[in-house]
Amino acid sequence: MGWVANQQFRRLKKKTRIWGVAFLCCMCFLLFTPRIPRSAKHHQYVDMRNLLGVPNTLNVITNFPFLVVGVLGFVFALEGGLFSTSSKAEAWAWILFYAGTAGMAFGSAYYHLKPDDNRVLWDTLPIMVAYSALLSSLLIERMGQRTGLCCMFLLLLAALLFVAYERIYNDIRFCMIFQLILPVAIPGVAFSYHSIYTHSSYWFWSTGIYLLAKFEAVADRKLYQLNNFTISGHSLEHLCLALIPVLLGVMLSCRNLKFPRLGELKDWP
Repeated sequence: MGWVANQQFRRLKKKTRIWGVAFLCCMCFLLFTPRIPRSAKHHQYVDMRNLLGVPNTLNVITNFPFLVVGVLGFVFALEGGLFSTSSKAEAWAWILFYAGTAGMAFGSAYYHLKPDDNRVLWDTLPIMVAYSALLSSLLIERMGQRTGLCCMFLLLLAALLFVAYERIYNDIRFCMIFQLILPVAIPGVAFSYHSIYTHSSYWFWSTGIYLLAKFEAVADRKLYQLNNFTISGHSLEHLCLALIPVLLGVMLSCRNLKFPRLGELKDWP
C-alpha cells in the first residue's frame, strides 16, 4: 500500500510540474511580448460574396449548424434523460457549453455580416464561454465538482475581462492565449486523469476535428482555390467546428459509468 501511494504521489507531482511549466510559459509570453493589435487583415476574408442579398453569405449561413446543434444539445442537457451526467454541476457545465455553442451562431453571423473591430467581440466571447464550459465539464468529471466549478467561475470571469481588455487596449494577446491554451488543456487533462465514464476517446477525436478546423482557417485561400471557388476554408472551418458538439453529444448519450454511483453499490453482487 505504501509503494502504491508513493507512486501515485510521484505521478501527481509530475503532472503538477508539467502544468506549472505551461502556466509559466503563458505568463512569460504575456509579460515579455509587446502588445499585439488586431490587424485590419483579420476582417478581410477570401470569400466575401454577396448572395441573395446577404453580405459575406457563406461565412454567415455556415453558422446555422451551431444554432441547431446548440439548441438541441441545450435541451437534451437541461432535460437530462438522454445525456449521461453524474452530478448537477456536470450537467450545468454541459448546459452552458451548448448555450455557448448556440451563442456562437448569433455572434459569428452578426460579425460576418459586417466584419470590424466593434463586432468581433461578439464572435469571440461565445467561443470563449463554450471553451470554458467544456474544460470545466471535463475537470468536474476527472477531478471533482469543487475543482471544476471553481475553474468554470474563474475561466468565465477571465473570458469577460480578456474580451474587455482587447476592446479597450486593442491587444489580442490575452484572448489569443485563452483560445490556444484551452484546446490544448482539454486533451492534456483527458490524457492525464482517469475518467469515470466509458467512451473517453471522443475527447481526442474532438481535438482532432478542432485541429482540422484550424488548418482550414489557415488555408482559407488555398482551399477556396482548390474547390474551384465554391466554399472558402473559413466557411469549412465553421462546418467542421459544428461537428465537435455533435460528437460530444454522441459521447454523452452513449457513455456509461465505469463504476456504479454510491447509491447503487448496495445493488451490486
